[in-house]
Amino acid sequence: MRRFIAQGKNSSFTCLHCGQEVPPLANGSYRNHCPFCLYSQHLDVSPGDRASDCGGLLKPVGVDYSGKKGWIIISRCERCGELRRNKAALDDPAAADDYELLLELSRKPEF
Repeated sequence: MRRFIAQGKNSSFTCLHCGQEVPPLANGSYRNHCPFCLYSQHLDVSPGDRASDCGGLLKPVGVDYSGKKGWIIISRCERCGELRRNKAALDDPAAADDYELLLELSRKPEF
């Protein structure tokens, strides 16, 4: 089964949680979560290094807001329990993150 993103490439992928085909970010940055269900895959030890051996699904469990980065998705790995933070992509013209899901997470955080 293909991992979410190959290191160093802004490529499309199929979400391992919901099965949706996810296009690359239009701004050239790397997309590392599904805009439809907000799940990701635990691939990194440090952002972008793809050095984690875990590979578990990162379930979105809450959100935070940063004045510099905007909305941040907080996810917990379903395999190892680690919490990860991931910048939301609300302005992507091809597939913006589901704002309603972000709002729901802000009302009912699971962490």
